[in-house]
Amino acid sequence: MKKNGLVSRLFMLLVFLFLYAPILVLVVFSFNASKSKAVWAGFTLDWYVELFQNRTVLEALQTTLLVSVLATLIATVAGTAAAIGFFNLRGRTRSVCLAVNNIPLTNADIITGVSMMLLFVFTGQVLAQWGIDFRLGFPTLLIAHITFDIPYVILSVMPKLRQLDPNLAEAAQDLGATSFYAFRRVVLPELMPGIVSGMLIAFTMSIDDFLISYFTAGSQTSTLSMVVYSMVRRRVSPEINALSTLLFVVVVTLLVIVNVRQTRQDKRRMVHGN
Repeated sequence: MKKNGLVSRLFMLLVFLFLYAPILVLVVFSFNASKSKAVWAGFTLDWYVELFQNRTVLEALQTTLLVSVLATLIATVAGTAAAIGFFNLRGRTRSVCLAVNNIPLTNADIITGVSMMLLFVFTGQVLAQWGIDFRLGFPTLLIAHITFDIPYVILSVMPKLRQLDPNLAEAAQDLGATSFYAFRRVVLPELMPGIVSGMLIAFTMSIDDFLISYFTAGSQTSTLSMVVYSMVRRRVSPEINALSTLLFVVVVTLLVIVNVRQTRQDKRRMVHGN
């Protein structure tokens, strides 16, 4: 038994090493004083300083944060409302709606990106006949991010709806509360952990997206991931290491927050259950 446990731990260590060794190398060389990708020449923060003096990167960062925040807020509201609507459905109708909701999650990003680009181009051609100028740009990028964020919010809120006591809202209404007041003061606080988890996941997916953004942003709008891709095509600069390190830290931080919240919720549920 001890031998099997040791082998299992060793295998798990090798898996994590295989997954994260390249990222560790990237993080280390983002502090390298030399432009060399193989020789360590000393510790420096110069590449981070140059990164934040790069106007292209700063504009892309602003666009990325703006799109991510707006898409997350809109997707959270729409996804929560959709989850409540799905939950109130019955039988096969609910199963069909949930299956349709899962399609963007299982579908390849490149298919989603190309299909949305074609949809936006077609819509632009139709609207052009009415004198409306609709091109690929920030609005289409925002719509695309909202579209692929909503399913994550729905999947995060649905388990909380299943755990919700259906008699709570009715009891509040029996005590004189209106439907909206009962939802705001009774139902919504119960759903809030799932809503916050869905919001954090949606923000993480939005700030990290490249493929869908690449096909729907147009030629005048660039996100941070698109700037990284264009920089890599020219040459691998140490600034890319610094930028990638910052992106990795942000994404990992958000995922840790989601997991910590979920762990605390599970512990509270076990304590109350006991």
